[in-house]
Amino acid sequence: MPMTKRIALSSDHAAIELRQAIAAHITAQGYEAVDIGPTSPESTHYPKHGQAAAELVASGDCDLGIILCGTGQGIMMAANKVKGIRCGVCSETFSARMIRQHNNANMLSIGERVTGAGLALDIVDAFLSAEFEGGRHGTRVDMINEIEG
Repeated sequence: MPMTKRIALSSDHAAIELRQAIAAHITAQGYEAVDIGPTSPESTHYPKHGQAAAELVASGDCDLGIILCGTGQGIMMAANKVKGIRCGVCSETFSARMIRQHNNANMLSIGERVTGAGLALDIVDAFLSAEFEGGRHGTRVDMINEIEG
């Protein structure tokens, strides 16, 4: 029996409700949601939340990560500063599938203020169900990994 995939989840204050809905959604599918918060609606800084989730993925403690902020952009930028992270913002399912299949993305970012809850769950499903295709894409991912920031 395969081990349950652990999915790191984090957001800033703008996306708590959607993050919690995603946690419930993926838990119902058999994933382990490692929700590191926040839980309070007070204003918080998305860079620290993106970094914290990215570090869980980069360390191997979690298999993949899903992060959220108002647009998904800022938290994604913070996560991508962590070595070994390949995170993309997606607002539709095609891109969510492609970042896994072609870029071997290990994190997904969603903007709560630009993506409805139903679509966000579909995006999560597309991301989690896709598999890296390797081949010529593997060469390109290796090239991404060699870029020093």
